[in-house]
Amino acid sequence: MNQLHINNSIHIKASAQKVWNALTNPEETKKYMFGCETISDWKVGSTLIWKMMHEGKEFIPVKGHIKGIEPEKHLAYTVIDPHNANIPDVPENYLNVTYDLIEENGGTTLRVTQGDYNKVAEGEKRYKEAYNNGEGWNPILVSIKSQVEG
Repeated sequence: MNQLHINNSIHIKASAQKVWNALTNPEETKKYMFGCETISDWKVGSTLIWKMMHEGKEFIPVKGHIKGIEPEKHLAYTVIDPHNANIPDVPENYLNVTYDLIEENGGTTLRVTQGDYNKVAEGEKRYKEAYNNGEGWNPILVSIKSQVEG
């Protein structure tokens, strides 16, 4: 079975340090990730949650664990939507997300990969929802670029 991943990248006219800050600073993530703040101590094995306020209550739409981290270069974590009633909250249903930052040409290329959808429950459905007519992570990456370059 072929792997099923979403792969997107963007070049940002800023240092890897500034891009990294946008990816890991809760005050920055909520500006582009639908109001969600990242909560983690950013150590391998630690929990990563995306927290937001929804209808006056704290809401955690996504959670996972840090799998790998090299500040300003690489971040890997698992992720699941715990509110999707059709998907049991078990490790085999978590997707892997990786951010790779490559400083080049006076800026930083940010590459994001999410998958493998073939290995998780409801994989094809989750892939289609996340892929969003070919967009995948592109709208979020454009927002990060605008925020960091602005």
